[in-house]
Amino acid sequence: MAAPFTTRFAPSPTGALHRGHAYSALTAFQAAQDAGGRFLLRIEDIDATRCRPAFEAGIREDLAWLGLAWETPVRRQSEHLGDYQAALDRLAAAGLLYRCFRTRRDVAEAIAAAPHGAMEVFRGAPLPPEEEARRLSEGQPYAWRLSLDAAGRALGGFGGLTFVEEGAGPGDARGAIAARPELGGDVVLARKDVGVAYHLAVTVDDALQGVTHVVRGQDLFEAAHVQRLLQALLGLPTPVYRHHRLLLDADGRRFAKRDRAETLAELRERGVTPQALKRELGLG
Repeated sequence: MAAPFTTRFAPSPTGALHRGHAYSALTAFQAAQDAGGRFLLRIEDIDATRCRPAFEAGIREDLAWLGLAWETPVRRQSEHLGDYQAALDRLAAAGLLYRCFRTRRDVAEAIAAAPHGAMEVFRGAPLPPEEEARRLSEGQPYAWRLSLDAAGRALGGFGGLTFVEEGAGPGDARGAIAARPELGGDVVLARKDVGVAYHLAVTVDDALQGVTHVVRGQDLFEAAHVQRLLQALLGLPTPVYRHHRLLLDADGRRFAKRDRAETLAELRERGVTPQALKRELGLG
């Protein structure tokens, strides 16, 4: 029997929700309602330096105000670090990871120095064992990067990797999409000082929670390429993707926390109702 339609809204509690978040959450919730399926709330709080309990409480209040209901208990990533570590250990044991001691600035300079644009994204390699041992003994910070070269060898190339897009990708792309993980380069999957990174955590979570459909904004379309690769390497199921349009402000910019977009709490304070907001978003 086929698994029930299951989707999720997975915010990071690093700030308050705004109209863009509301549009994404309502779109995912309505998709689950239309399919008679499940809607999950997941709190992606692995970035301990930026996540705050007050923001998480605000997220739950905002979503309840919008009229959304979700299954409990809510999965909080900070409570499941062992799941991500287990996946990371599997990839490391298969020889698919390497320690990278370069800083973000070092990586940017390496890309810029590549002749004739030969490296638009970072591609690296393990250090010689002696050099790596020296850096480790000195306590230098490092990141675990996924080696595209090693991944390609393990899978016999990326030609067979595809995912289904039911929404709209770049150029209105939909249907069977050929995954191109090389577009992301050797992505970081974990950092010694911060812990597991987004791509690995979200891939593991979607599999463990039985997510069949990922409903999210077009700004995350490129992430599907890397996540499809991780699904193949870890033997995890591939959900169907539905990327939706991004909500833009009056200046044509997408709503963002960093731009101090008006929050849902502020909308409530000035008397905006959930029904009025839904009509404004074209969802009423």
